[in-house]
Amino acid sequence: MKNMEQDILKVLIEENSIQERVRSLGAQISRDYEGKKLLVLGVLKGSFVFMADLIRAITVPCEVEFMAVSSYRSGVKSSGVVKIIKDIDINPLDYNILIVEDILDSGLTLSYLRDLLMQRDASDIKIATLLDKPARRVADISPDYTCFEVPDEFVVGYGLDFAERYRNLPYVGVLKPEIYEK
Repeated sequence: MKNMEQDILKVLIEENSIQERVRSLGAQISRDYEGKKLLVLGVLKGSFVFMADLIRAITVPCEVEFMAVSSYRSGVKSSGVVKIIKDIDINPLDYNILIVEDILDSGLTLSYLRDLLMQRDASDIKIATLLDKPARRVADISPDYTCFEVPDEFVVGYGLDFAERYRNLPYVGVLKPEIYEK
């Protein structure tokens, strides 16, 4: 990790802070979904680290699904066009769906997913995000569950990437601009 760590401008959120907040969020979600048919839906690839820790902190029965979507192609800014790469394998009818995302920034992808799942007759849809970046919000959407609000900086680690790198950092850090502005 030493090679990757030299690309980090600063650590924004330490590993132990993430773990504490995820446990607390899992307890809150467990209370909120007691007695409900819960489907935890991860948005790949970024959410997988957060989601793995989160579902272990959720104490009520839940099912797990994944979708892969993209609005970024290979750049660092959203194209605004959401493309489904992998759809869910079950019918969302009558499920209370908790969409788990790594970061909510423009909101375009999550707004699209929320609307799509409502059209498919999900009972309820809520959003849990590791990071909320409201400064970049374009769509009218906000998370129901948030671990941390972050400033408008390029963050990586704990599942978040740049060019498929840095996901395995155990913390969230700010990437040096010279790395992504090449």
